[in-house]
Amino acid sequence: MFSKEESRLLRQEFWTSFGKSFPRKWILYDTKLKGLSFKFYFDNKKALVALDLEDDLENRIKYWEKLLALKSILLDDYLPDTIYDEEYVLDNHKEISRIYLPLEQKVSIHNKNAWRDVMEFFNKNMSLFEAFFEEYKDVIEG
Repeated sequence: MFSKEESRLLRQEFWTSFGKSFPRKWILYDTKLKGLSFKFYFDNKKALVALDLEDDLENRIKYWEKLLALKSILLDDYLPDTIYDEEYVLDNHKEISRIYLPLEQKVSIHNKNAWRDVMEFFNKNMSLFEAFFEEYKDVIEG
């Protein structure tokens, strides 16, 4: 087991290393659409890339319906294994809508041997996610 401080330092080291290995500006929170953001997620059990809808319910539904209409394009042309979850519950019990792609292998941020695989997964799949978003942003925003 790792102490909280050791865990915090490992997480910090991972994200610093990821930034140095794949130096580019990710969209993440800078989508220009309220409540819609991209996320990298990596803990001691799993890694995933996600598009989260976290705004009020009305706005969430508006974006969700548009993203649902684009589902076949996302699956066919960009990320075939993406999961759509209209009622995703976060660890803090907050309910959001999430479109995400998990890394299939079990990984832990505490295991440095898994870091390279996770970094490559993040880079490849978030790049595709962002390309989809850039291509269809007007439709989503519309």
